[in-house]
Amino acid sequence: MSQSYPLESLLRPAVELNTVVVCVASAVLCVVAPWAVALTPSVGIGMAAGFLGFGLWRLRQAWVVLRYRRHMRRLPRFALRSDQIPVSPRSLWLGKGFRWEAKHTQRLHESFQPEAKPFVQPSLAYRIARHLENRLERYRTLYVVIRLLSADTILNPFRPLPPVGGIPALHAVEWREMDVRLPLGERVGHTLVEGTTRVGKTRLEEVMITQDIHRPSQEVVICFDPKGDGDLLLRMYIEALRAGRGDEFYIFHLGWPDISARYNAVGRFGRISEVATRLAGQLSGEGNSAAFREFAWRFTNIIARARHALGQRPTYDQILSDVVNIDGLMIEYAQQTLVSHDTHAWESISEIESRLNDKSIPIAMKGRDRRVVAIEQYLQKVRVHDAVLEGLRSAVRYDKTYFDKIVASLLPLLEKLTSGRIAELLSPDYHDLEDPRPIFDWQQIIRKRGIVYVGLDALSDFEVAQAVGNSMFADLVSVAGHIYKHGIDDGLPGAGSGEKVAINLHCDEFNELMGDEFVPLVNKGGGAGIQITAYTQTLSDIEARIGNAAKAGQVVGNFNNLIMLRVREEKTAELLTRQLRKVNVANRMLVSMAGDNSDVTTDIDFTSSGGDRISTVQVPMIEPADVVSLPKGQAFALLEGGQLWKVRMPLPKPDRGKDIPRNITDIAHQMKSRYSTGERWWEAVMPPPIHFEPPEEASRPGYQAIVMPSGDGWNSDNEPLQEAGHAAGSE
Repeated sequence: MSQSYPLESLLRPAVELNTVVVCVASAVLCVVAPWAVALTPSVGIGMAAGFLGFGLWRLRQAWVVLRYRRHMRRLPRFALRSDQIPVSPRSLWLGKGFRWEAKHTQRLHESFQPEAKPFVQPSLAYRIARHLENRLERYRTLYVVIRLLSADTILNPFRPLPPVGGIPALHAVEWREMDVRLPLGERVGHTLVEGTTRVGKTRLEEVMITQDIHRPSQEVVICFDPKGDGDLLLRMYIEALRAGRGDEFYIFHLGWPDISARYNAVGRFGRISEVATRLAGQLSGEGNSAAFREFAWRFTNIIARARHALGQRPTYDQILSDVVNIDGLMIEYAQQTLVSHDTHAWESISEIESRLNDKSIPIAMKGRDRRVVAIEQYLQKVRVHDAVLEGLRSAVRYDKTYFDKIVASLLPLLEKLTSGRIAELLSPDYHDLEDPRPIFDWQQIIRKRGIVYVGLDALSDFEVAQAVGNSMFADLVSVAGHIYKHGIDDGLPGAGSGEKVAINLHCDEFNELMGDEFVPLVNKGGGAGIQITAYTQTLSDIEARIGNAAKAGQVVGNFNNLIMLRVREEKTAELLTRQLRKVNVANRMLVSMAGDNSDVTTDIDFTSSGGDRISTVQVPMIEPADVVSLPKGQAFALLEGGQLWKVRMPLPKPDRGKDIPRNITDIAHQMKSRYSTGERWWEAVMPPPIHFEPPEEASRPGYQAIVMPSGDGWNSDNEPLQEAGHAAGSE
């Protein structure tokens, strides 16, 4: 509504309706009885048209006031199905909203004034309906009345407000909404999303990921989810199928190892020293721990170099085995290396070993394998120039008890990464062709434009989830450095085009995963095409995880875009509000003055005056309290170099697609049928399986027979064995 007055004043009675009523009545009078106002019938019709035109103009003004007041109590519903979310090759759609300006600060200020209370708070009828609901709960016979009062339908004049909390006025200060979009060129500057628990972070993540998957440029999408949210996993899988990218979708889930892909965090590297850096980087480097961290790095590097020289790919399981028993690695490497230098080397070593006894073994080598001692004594006589062998010799020359102490800090980390079925996922057996679960690495995912969901199941085991997440981040930093230097197609035929692929990295609860390796990823990863969207609850979470306020500020300072949902920490809210300039807000002050007249010669005994005085005061564009009071699903967004937007996200509508999995179990069945490590060529040349006919007793209802690989599944008394079948419905 155009406004030419100093104060806009929208929270007031819609007095324009009075003019509308008068205009309609005058128009009717001019048409029905023009003689009553001294008009001819032809002139009366023209006057009626003029009255109706003016009435419509005033009705439009009244409608703005009425709509504004209605939105102050209840915002219009905004919901979309996932297939209705707009996808653009140029921008990222965040939701509906508006650019926040000084006039919105003014309107919000007016909504908090006492005279605006009747227009902002729920009506008396609404409060009575809610009171009746609570009072009638004890009477079961009146259950129908309660259902009618609480029905969430437009036909219910007393329907309850949506359970989003907060202050609706924060978004109702603008009734003209538009699509809020972030240009894709700004995403490489990274985006930080702050919000407390259950206020819409995951919903915003779903909206962003859906667009990233469906974008025509076939972008890489990687989602780190420490909680292992099943709904987010389902959403990503559904959208991958809809986009025709189901074959590019990978699940890595510590809580569901049966459907999880396998991943070796130390199996791909540009330099062999990266293996030791990824492991030792997770150890504490504070105080006295720094020395043990350096020792752990050195011995891990020795082991990795030896395995690499043997033509074997390093794995966590193998590294743990070698750290615990480095003698075995020394013997294995010496067997392969020494023969190339001296064909009679092992004959000499065997002769030395046969002469060894407890007295002839040096004190520093006590507890070592006698063959290791023999190899060391042989190498003291015969000079062999081999850097890897020299490293292994320096390791075994340590006293075994001392060696175990200096690598003790490494063992807990390796135990976390190799315990239980996690070892199957993080230390995959590359020679097991019967395992249908694929093995992936980040460079492979980026080259094939893959979609990866990483569920770390932190609610079940936080320590393991943290260790695995840090390992993946460290590996991703290494891949980013390689891409930055050589491109994604380095080593492939036709490489050198220099094409950059957008790598969308969504990190939910990223404060639980980040370490020192995250700083270079967020600082320099943009050059490799990595676009990080990090989700966390408070600024203190980042500081607590890193343990250093300066480093936390370094991380936060690398996020150019900030989306702030409702937060409970004032310090976090100030991360947004302190970056905004101040604006002038108009205040209306009622002025009333009276004074007596001391002149007795006049008839005036006193004078009085009254009026309104308008003054301005400078206030912040938004306060931290406004961020704390946001309804669920709404946010303030600082985009494109400090532009403040007010955004609300769409509520999710049920999907109507076909063949959509409803839970993780359905995904498990589909993934098992889709996952394969390659062409199973050997099945074509294998003999057909042998089927055995069960006895007649096994044909009873509810019995299911399973073909056994050997034996017929029944014992000599024609009774089914336990492994042969099971009754339908039994466990």
